[in-house]
Amino acid sequence: MKKITVSHNDANQRLDRFLQKTFATLPKSMMFKQIRKKNIKVNRKRCTPEQILSEDDVIELYLSDDLLVKRTVHYDFLKAPKMPPVVYEDDNVVLVNKPQGMLCHPDGKEYVNTLLSSLKRYLYEKGEYSPENENSFSPALANRIDRNTSGIVMCAKNADSLRILADKIKKRKVHKYYLTVVNGVPKKSSDTLTAYLVKDERKNMVKVLDYSADGAKKIETVYTVLDSTDDYSLLEVELLTGRTHQIRAQLAAIGHPLLGDGKYGKTHGRYRQELCSYRVVFDFDDDSGILGYLNKKEFRLADCPVLDKFKELKSAR
Repeated sequence: MKKITVSHNDANQRLDRFLQKTFATLPKSMMFKQIRKKNIKVNRKRCTPEQILSEDDVIELYLSDDLLVKRTVHYDFLKAPKMPPVVYEDDNVVLVNKPQGMLCHPDGKEYVNTLLSSLKRYLYEKGEYSPENENSFSPALANRIDRNTSGIVMCAKNADSLRILADKIKKRKVHKYYLTVVNGVPKKSSDTLTAYLVKDERKNMVKVLDYSADGAKKIETVYTVLDSTDDYSLLEVELLTGRTHQIRAQLAAIGHPLLGDGKYGKTHGRYRQELCSYRVVFDFDDDSGILGYLNKKEFRLADCPVLDKFKELKSAR
């Protein structure tokens, strides 16, 4: 018989999902069968696969040892690059300035050279993350930006923070602002763009439509022109929805593609678009649990490469 005490980070998830994450040799069908036969219990009582676990719950498993081999924890993240510059950090969250060219998550080709791996390495070396003491949770990114977009990414150190950030982002209680340089000068100094986006998974591209269609998702983007020359404009952009390539595709659709964007713009074959997530504002108006102290706080980059690029273009005129 094996006993497991549910930790704080492992709480608030279904029993079956917790067991699948924890044990490499416990088949799903076998797990359901053993729960029905009461060979798996929670707090000495009969349980169900969908039962939500609480901190300090005790799971008892009356199963053979060969079914209860824990998943091997690999420390590949120790080979990851050092953590990019930290914009803000406390006991629950880290805001990181991701450089252009770095992936947020593994993409099937690159597994180690990612922001997620760097985050795990950073917290492990600080003694704030110990894989062997976690049954299922590991530090995670609450949002993501494209590989060749730079700027602020929000990271969660614990399960509660990840749940709260995900909920607030979904409810638009976290405002994310970008700086970008686009070709040309928009006719309106500011506008809210509304359209529909369809993704082509095979080409890893999106198409912007001005009408709803099967598989299309509504997108909303707010832009303000901060400065301009005859050929280029510096824009602040706020995402009201967060879809794949939304800023790049939607600005290109109105005739102002991002400078350096080889996928949707004029620089064919080059994907170093001038786009930076430079400012984040937390605007919580409902319960925000352990992250309540972040309400009304704003964080921005001290140095933004997109702003530097625009100053360079302007001085060259």
